Amino acid sequence: MRELIDRLIELLKWPAAVYSLLSLPAYVQSLSYFQFFKLPYVALLGGFFLFFIARGMMDSAVKTIMEIAAHEMTHAFFALLTLHKVKGMRIEADNSGGEMAFEGKGNWLIVIAPYFFPLFGMVCMIGISIYTLFAPMNLILNGCMGYFIGYHMDTVGSQIHEKQTDLPKVSYKFCAMFLPGANLWAVGSMLAFNTEGWRGVWRYQDVVSYLNARNFDYLVSFLRGLF
Repeated sequence: MRELIDRLIELLKWPAAVYSLLSLPAYVQSLSYFQFFKLPYVALLGGFFLFFIARGMMDSAVKTIMEIAAHEMTHAFFALLTLHKVKGMRIEADNSGGEMAFEGKGNWLIVIAPYFFPLFGMVCMIGISIYTLFAPMNLILNGCMGYFIGYHMDTVGSQIHEKQTDLPKVSYKFCAMFLPGANLWAVGSMLAFNTEGWRGVWRYQDVVSYLNARNFDYLVSFLRGLF
């Protein structure tokens, strides 16, 4: 079963890259659907800036260890998600990097996951979902969402560089096609969750699909006009 899942994921690698690239305009356009002037988003922006204030006050060694741990945990999460048994995780003594070992060959999704998937953001969203079963959403929780959006953007930005060993494994061409759109999707999903929970996330996917279809119609009409 594990091998079958890996093969299916490998078949989806370049279609996913092409879709992510072609969806970039829709992801950018979708930002206009968020009402940033409303209080939940004002609180979110407060949490976003609070992260960068806290980041500036944090010891650099602690920050590095947290980033490496989150990185390897995200690898491990996707390994487990695709039925690979995780054998262990290790952080180098000099905080220069880490390693996650798992059984099986693996797939590109395990390799690239830390560069677009907000694992801590997802944990925050699950925690908020449980909390709101018993109490209403509040501005503090909106601020927490903003904090983890800031954490995700900062972590991804600091991890993408020429010395990163994961990126060549899937090819730089694939990364250039896939990662910008995938990160906009992740941030957009968290923004949508901020006011409507999981229902907002599903509605956000519908908005992106609608914008993609509209952009495709515009492109077809433009090409017809040329010929």
